[in-house]
Amino acid sequence: MRGGELQRILDFAVESAHLAGQLTLGYFGTGVSAEAKSDNTPVTIADRRAEELLRQRIEAAYPDHGIVGEEFGEKPGRGVARWILDPIDGTMSFISNVPLYSVLIGFEWEGEVLAGVIHLPALGETVYAARGLGCRWNGRPARVSSVTDIARARLVATSAKLFYQRGRGAAYERVREACYADRGWSDAYGYALLATGRCEIVLDPQMAIWDTAALVPVVTEAGGTLTDWSGRLDHRANEIVATNGALLGPVLGLLRG
Repeated sequence: MRGGELQRILDFAVESAHLAGQLTLGYFGTGVSAEAKSDNTPVTIADRRAEELLRQRIEAAYPDHGIVGEEFGEKPGRGVARWILDPIDGTMSFISNVPLYSVLIGFEWEGEVLAGVIHLPALGETVYAARGLGCRWNGRPARVSSVTDIARARLVATSAKLFYQRGRGAAYERVREACYADRGWSDAYGYALLATGRCEIVLDPQMAIWDTAALVPVVTEAGGTLTDWSGRLDHRANEIVATNGALLGPVLGLLRG
């Protein structure tokens, strides 16, 4: 895909994320009710309406493109392009009136994610990127931190409990003990922090494609790495480690034990 066309895709994705985010803000802090899905995660009318908005925009602008989203599954396309949507990443934060939830949009071409947006409506922050076009944070260039010593690194993870539930507690503790600080800043917000130099490591033991796709170009174009726990880049992986690049080797070594 040529750079000019990819830039138009990215611009469309950023605009769409802002519109979906504005919709979610109409429900945020209102006590909107949540239902439990089959995996016991919460979902609200805001999740569903935001994904409907995104799908309608994509179908109107790019009718041949495929779409896969967390709430409404997959609609196959007629070519090699696919949009990957998470209308509210961090629904637990959303229903708890915590402003760290995000709208995630990834754009996949021939099986590779070329563009991604992390939009945090309640914070007024948007971090977005496309391959070869760099990463930006509210319009200005974004870059990972220059920390090279893991003893000075800040680790972010959504839920310590989840590592133990997934049988990854010991690996998590090895990384946590090696770092300077650890925080529980949640979901895609942690990756936005990484891409903008505000932390160095993010660990997730359970991910889905709509959680990960948008993150890949954001983190990598900011100079970082986003891989599975073996060091392989795959936006379909169910375990993710992101680093500022300099710390990938030490982190993978600790994960392996």
